[in-house]
Amino acid sequence: MGKGNETNTKGWRSNKWIRAAIPALLLHCSIGTVYCWSIFSQEIADYIGFSKGATEWAFSFAIFFLGMSAAFLGNVVEKDIHKSSLIAAICFASGMAGTGFFIYYGGTHQGSMLALIGIYVCYGFIMGVGLGTGYLSPVKTLMLWFEDRKGLATGLAVAGFGAAKAIASPIMQAMLDNLGEGGIYKMFLILAVVYFVMMFVGHLLLKKPEGWHEPQSKEKGKSMLAVIKSKPIANYVGIWLMFYINITCGLALISQEKMIVKCIGLAGAVGVISTVSAVFNAGGRLGFSAWADTMKDRNTIYKLIFVLSIVFTGIVMLTGGIKNGNGNMLLTVLVLCLIFVVNAGYGGGFSNVPTLLSDHYGMSNISAIHGLTLSAWGFAGLTGNQMASWIVKTFGAPVEIEHALSDGSVEMLTVNPTGYQAVLYATIVLYVLALVISLILVRPTDKALEAKKAKKK
Repeated sequence: MGKGNETNTKGWRSNKWIRAAIPALLLHCSIGTVYCWSIFSQEIADYIGFSKGATEWAFSFAIFFLGMSAAFLGNVVEKDIHKSSLIAAICFASGMAGTGFFIYYGGTHQGSMLALIGIYVCYGFIMGVGLGTGYLSPVKTLMLWFEDRKGLATGLAVAGFGAAKAIASPIMQAMLDNLGEGGIYKMFLILAVVYFVMMFVGHLLLKKPEGWHEPQSKEKGKSMLAVIKSKPIANYVGIWLMFYINITCGLALISQEKMIVKCIGLAGAVGVISTVSAVFNAGGRLGFSAWADTMKDRNTIYKLIFVLSIVFTGIVMLTGGIKNGNGNMLLTVLVLCLIFVVNAGYGGGFSNVPTLLSDHYGMSNISAIHGLTLSAWGFAGLTGNQMASWIVKTFGAPVEIEHALSDGSVEMLTVNPTGYQAVLYATIVLYVLALVISLILVRPTDKALEAKKAKKK
């Protein structure tokens, strides 16, 4: 009996799903809810007495500090995933609870700068640190447990980050509808507890394989900079830039997705389309990374993502799909295809970065190098949304379109189809630049070169 219990205990302790996949999903499905911001941003603005534009910076700061904390705390993750995953759980949950408190304070002190700054600090900085460390913590562990299918493993976890929006959005909306007066701050306080429990369980379960021993400093022998310099420096710069551009273009379109859908006459289906696009985002993370496992050079996936994005952006740009899609079924379908392709490519870009880096630079310093590369996400968080907003404000003019309600009445919606169409001109140029970078700067991996030599023989 004792031996049986010992065997069972040893079994779950060495099970890659319990020690890597499940904790990764618990961590990523919690922190991925940062992308639910659009669900409640207007409610926060109204409750504390500020414009939506003023509160939007909280989300931008959260993405920026996600990237920066990943870059600066990558070495902490490298050395101790238990410490980093605990930091993630504490920072994310306390940041969420702090955001709830300052929303409550803003509701009782309308227009208070203290409330707005408190939200910036809690949602932007404190939660941002939790996001960066929580995002990194399970990645290397997954690649160690799933050594033969690294892409599938990291795709699974990162898909949890993408799927979090689809899972949490209806729950958050239901809470806002049913918690009564002050539902917005109550929601944050309740979810802070829920996500802390989820992340803490993930922290307890997360463990590297028994056979893996982190190389000591003498074994590593090289600093992270020296590891990056082991290949031409342009190689790493190319990976960083194409990652940055893919996120910038993705955020530029995704941030305007709701209004683009209204432009093509589908205002009543915004919620459904948002959920479907979130599924494509998650599917791209899992599908593109699993597909890359079958390729000799993972950079091929980025080339495919950029080509698909260029093709669909070009088609909608040339047909004026956003401007002319209202009432035209073919153009409506093309615009929806563009939204889904960009979401899938946006997600796939995330899931393939750690495995592409490990193929080029090895596993010894992967958490630190991956963290440094995520700084691209931080900068893209500040530029993607803001670039799209500036283009929409600068080009075209607001127009009113009719939207039929379920009761048969009609309401007028104010949109700027020309402005949203103009965003595509910027993104297609950036996608072409990213494709050129992936072709010229990012070198083939050693595995790809060896396969090429073997084929010639």
